[in-house]
Amino acid sequence: MMIQSDGNAVVYCQGAFGTTNGKTAHGLVRRCERYRVLSVVDDRHTGRDAGEVLDGEPSGIPIHESVEAAVMAAASDADVKPTHLVIGLAPDGGRLPSFARKEVEKALELGLNVDSGMHDFLADDEGLRRLADTHGVHIRDVRRPPDREYLHFFSGKIEQVDCLKVALLGTDSAVGKRTTAWILVDALANRGRSAELVGTGQTAWMQGARYSIVLDSLVNDFVAGEIEHAVWSAWNDLKPDVIIIEGQGSLMNPAYPGGHEILAAGRPDVVVLQHAPARLEYDGFPGYQLHPLPVQIQAIELLSGKPVVAITLNHENLTDEQLDSAMSHIRAETGLPTCAPLKTGLDPVMDVLEPYFTERPDNGE
Repeated sequence: MMIQSDGNAVVYCQGAFGTTNGKTAHGLVRRCERYRVLSVVDDRHTGRDAGEVLDGEPSGIPIHESVEAAVMAAASDADVKPTHLVIGLAPDGGRLPSFARKEVEKALELGLNVDSGMHDFLADDEGLRRLADTHGVHIRDVRRPPDREYLHFFSGKIEQVDCLKVALLGTDSAVGKRTTAWILVDALANRGRSAELVGTGQTAWMQGARYSIVLDSLVNDFVAGEIEHAVWSAWNDLKPDVIIIEGQGSLMNPAYPGGHEILAAGRPDVVVLQHAPARLEYDGFPGYQLHPLPVQIQAIELLSGKPVVAITLNHENLTDEQLDSAMSHIRAETGLPTCAPLKTGLDPVMDVLEPYFTERPDNGE
């Protein structure tokens, strides 16, 4: 289930669009119902179509050199007046680059609300807050954690959830877990299965996922409880056939170790594992060799007691021929169905999930 649009967005991704540090912007270009995405800012791709840069297919979302240029380009059409600047950067450490502050100031001066998923809370910046007040707009820090009184501690209510739960984990950070999770939601719908995504990062929230937490901003004691509550809430409210839980980082990533919390608290029935065959080291950390795929599968299965049922591939830095070779190699190495969602679709994953569905009572309907 999606939520109603908040407005028209210019997505700021200066110097990072098309790189792993632009993954928030990528998500918003590929899929977004919280905002109507009007344009992207990155002067390295001025004049190009954002979808073409990402996936080779036009999206109708132009790229501009600056926030001011993006606003001016939309000024002639009252129906597409920008209302928000959304920070689409996702740098290591989640800190706003110093050069970006001036563009945030410009956005506020132009009357745009600012939504940021950075660890730097922009609303705490006195100068930015004054600008926002002066121009009658708001700054929203998506990563600001809820007050403790609204957080949940693990209770065991996850055991009430009787639909299929699929964890979409990865072998690295910024490897495409969320993108594949959304594609899986759509693929399930195409086969007549209702599915709900539980988002675990700021980008899924920005895209409009209704049941979302921002895992890396939570106090550790409440991480398990918030995962449990999000999954339980999605099931309790909607009774979907499937809940997809978005992974964060990877089990053995040196900077972003993640996934154990989802396995422990989300209690998935199966795991689909996203992998980038061309990567030899963890993203952004030279010298830290990526653990072999079979080792990562073994670790997940030992921790969870549940099977990894399919491998989905990020095709970055691979030709079509290399991708085909990688898929064949991984199938032979792991014995698991393997596909590249953005290239080949998800039919092998859908087929392997089918036996895990159980008939739900129709409650007399």
